[in-house]
Amino acid sequence: MKLSRNRTGYYIKEGVTSIFTHSLMSFASICIIIAFLVIMGCFILLAVNINALVGELENENVILAYVHENLNVTDALALRSQIRATPNVTDANFITREQAMETFLGRQENLDRYKDVEAEWFRHRYVVHVDNVAYIAETQNAVREIYGIEKVIANLAIARGLTTLRDIVSGASIVVILVLLAISLFIMTNTIKLATFERREEIAIMRMVGATNAFIRWPFIYEGFILGTVGSMSAFTILWALYRLIVARMIDFETGFVTLIPFSTVSPTIFVAFAAIGFGVGVGGSGFALNRYLNV
Repeated sequence: MKLSRNRTGYYIKEGVTSIFTHSLMSFASICIIIAFLVIMGCFILLAVNINALVGELENENVILAYVHENLNVTDALALRSQIRATPNVTDANFITREQAMETFLGRQENLDRYKDVEAEWFRHRYVVHVDNVAYIAETQNAVREIYGIEKVIANLAIARGLTTLRDIVSGASIVVILVLLAISLFIMTNTIKLATFERREEIAIMRMVGATNAFIRWPFIYEGFILGTVGSMSAFTILWALYRLIVARMIDFETGFVTLIPFSTVSPTIFVAFAAIGFGVGVGGSGFALNRYLNV
C-alpha cells in the first residue's frame, strides 16, 4: 500500500514537472481546450435560449373556445373542468362577455364609433393553453366535441411554424455541437501527440533502462488530466463571465423582446459536460498519443 502511494505521488510529481518543463506545449494544449469549449458552450447557450424563446411563443399560441350563446355564466363556468381534462390542455381561463367587450374596446383608438356596443354582442369564451403545439389540431377537435362549446379557433399555421422552427433549431444545434466536438477532439489530440513527439527520446531512454509501459504512461496520464481539468474549468469560468456580460448589456439597453435564461439554469449541465470532455481529451489524448512509442 505504501509502495502504491509512493508511486502515485511520483506519477503526479512527474506529471506536474513535465507541464512546467514543456510549458509552451502545455500552454498551447490548455488554450486549444479553452477555445473550443468556449465556442461549443456559446452554441449550447444560443440553442438553449432559442428553444426557450420558441417555447414562450408556443405558450402564447392558444385556442379560443366560444361558449354557446344560450348558456349563462354559471353553465359556462361548468365547462371548465371538462376542457381542462382534455388531453394536451394545461389550463383554461374563462372570459365573460363583459370582459371580452372591455378587451375589445381597449384595443380601439376611436371609442366614439363603438359607443353603442353592448356586452350581449360578445360570447363567453375560454382561452385554452396547450402543452404541445404539435398536437394543437387534435386538441382543437377534442374541445369542439364538448357539449356547450359552439366554436373553436386555433391558429394552426403559426403552431406548425413554431413546431418546425423548434425542430430545425434543435437539429441544427445538435449537428453544430457534434461537429465542433469532433473538430476539437481531433485538434486537441494531435496537439497532445505533438507534445509527446517532442519527448520521444525521453520515452526511449526510459524503455532502455527497463521501465514498464505503465510506469511510462502514468505520468503522461496525470499530466493530461491536469491539462484537461485546467482547460475545462477555465473555459467554464470564461463562458460564465461572457454570459454575464451579455446579460448585463441587454439589461442596460432595456431589450424587452428577448430575455436570456439565467446561467444557473444550464450551468450544472455545462459544468459536467466540460469536465467530462476535458478529462476525456486530456487523459484519452495522452494515452492514445503514447501508443505509437510504447508498442514498438
